[in-house]
Amino acid sequence: MEPKWKIVRGTIISPISDKKSKCYPNGVLILKKYSNGYRIEELGAEKILENYQGLRSVEVLDFGSKVIIPGLLDLHFHWVQDDVRDKPKDNLLKWLENHTWPAESKFKNLAYTKKKAKSFSQSLIKNGTLGGACYGSIHAHSVDAAFKEFVGDFFIGNVLMTMNSPDYLLQTKKQAKSLVEKLAMKYRRRYVVTPRFAPTTDEDVMRFGSSIQKKTNCLIQSHLCETENEIEWVLSIFRERKGFEDVKSYSDIYQRVGLLGENTIMGHGIHLSAEDRKILRRTRTAVAHCPTSNAPKNKRGLGSGLFDFKQANKDRIEWGLGSDIGAGPFLSMLDVMKSFVEQNKGCKHATYVSALYRATLKNAQILKIDNRVGDFAFKKEANFNVLNFECSKKSAQSVLEELFKSVSSRKGFEELIDQTVYQGRVL
Repeated sequence: MEPKWKIVRGTIISPISDKKSKCYPNGVLILKKYSNGYRIEELGAEKILENYQGLRSVEVLDFGSKVIIPGLLDLHFHWVQDDVRDKPKDNLLKWLENHTWPAESKFKNLAYTKKKAKSFSQSLIKNGTLGGACYGSIHAHSVDAAFKEFVGDFFIGNVLMTMNSPDYLLQTKKQAKSLVEKLAMKYRRRYVVTPRFAPTTDEDVMRFGSSIQKKTNCLIQSHLCETENEIEWVLSIFRERKGFEDVKSYSDIYQRVGLLGENTIMGHGIHLSAEDRKILRRTRTAVAHCPTSNAPKNKRGLGSGLFDFKQANKDRIEWGLGSDIGAGPFLSMLDVMKSFVEQNKGCKHATYVSALYRATLKNAQILKIDNRVGDFAFKKEANFNVLNFECSKKSAQSVLEELFKSVSSRKGFEELIDQTVYQGRVL
């Protein structure tokens, strides 16, 4: 029988903003059991234990000075692309055609999909990822299998591909609309309307997706301004379509079909024009920044460029961090955090405190789940990672700097996760 209370001890870091995190070198988390799992009763220094001296039915989880952070959230990843992480990345469009789309076609097979969902779920747990926005394949069961296996707050959608796609992944407009409606009604808020990107999705299918979003209050996700040749291709396609002859920018296409808004997450946004930024700000559309997938090719990325997060902040555009598996080579959000800091070396705003915030609480805010997860605030779910690293420094930035220095290879970030805890229970 589970205890009513759990006391967790360690070096505890709780994000607040880009500039600030609470850090307790001899920290204590008090967890209280509810019908749906454990929640945070209190976070503080060791002295708060005085308030809980008389507890009965209590378990103490003492991790010494090991670092404890909230469960990580991945704002943009393709679970069906796990097998193409190490494929050659000449450029985005060639990579899709030569590697990604053939890999996704395998998910037509239900048994294959179920098997891959189980193994991928274990990879998420080992990397401490307990939620995020996720892309499936065109197949309905790529969504069903993921929802069945993934543990945490995941929002998942099947990609829509009704034009400019290989025959083996091409949907009719009727098929695409039917699938969106069926899955959105089944999963409601957890479903994500997911045009792969504008050049593969007819405008009336995107408009239909917008109407379904309004009915179910689900999320919308797609890709935007990842590479310059992609932008040129997209605009050349839509300027020949009725009603889009005068389209001004990539974002303008999505705006005209009703896909932008506070429930929308656009992947990448590396080559945003002033017009794009204006539209994103006005519509309150969020951007998922994926530093590891857009990194230089010698860092195993696509070499697409660097997201201008300083300009995004200036324009008040919401953004968070994502792994973008499989263009991203590693599932670990810790690897993503380190890449974000390293790629912006010399920028005083690119700190590990900021990176942690953008991989936890900020992503929770964008996903509209920050009332439950993202930090260690009162009554939030007890979702956290215990790291294989001991440190008793007093500032969050100092602890995190030492932590990231301790990892010698990128593969080592998975080994850095000692325990992944969801709703107070070790996974």
